[in-house]
Amino acid sequence: MPKIVDHDERRREVLSAARRVIVRDGIDAATTRAIAKEAGYSNGVLAHYFADKDEIMLSALRQSHQRIRDRLTGKIEGVTGLAALRELLLDNLPLDAERTQESRLEVSFWSRSLASERLAEVQRAEADELRGAVRDLLGQARAAGELRTDDNLDDLTEHLLALMDGLSLHLLLYPGRLKRVDVERLMLQALDHI
Repeated sequence: MPKIVDHDERRREVLSAARRVIVRDGIDAATTRAIAKEAGYSNGVLAHYFADKDEIMLSALRQSHQRIRDRLTGKIEGVTGLAALRELLLDNLPLDAERTQESRLEVSFWSRSLASERLAEVQRAEADELRGAVRDLLGQARAAGELRTDDNLDDLTEHLLALMDGLSLHLLLYPGRLKRVDVERLMLQALDHI
């Protein structure tokens, strides 16, 4: 009797393997051969599910973003304004092992996005979604009278996103200089100032 294969599960396994290779060994080491080996499959299996390495990489990034969205949706359900913004910003910082892996994956794609328009388009779309969420939550906070500042909301959005990215990158690159508690404290201080 032929073996029944769950194709969706196999795709998820390949994408999980790709994420592990990128996070552990770096994006340049994420060859189709390395991903196939990590997943326990042959290169032929990968070719059956993905057109090329770029499709694997894009799918792994999209899957990671979807996992983040799903987790965040649960955290901010029924919460609005500054409370929801606090959760969103903290959830996007590498404050535990899971989020550290997500941040390492994300940062790994940044340099490749500069050389790949296809990847850059995905990065921009995902970043626009996050920017829109931050901007909307700031708008809710202003409407509820929760903001101390009358600064332009677009400027505040960019400031908070830049702080989030910078703190994430610094924590990943300079763990001897910053600790998770420092990163969380600095983000919460920025929120307290607005």
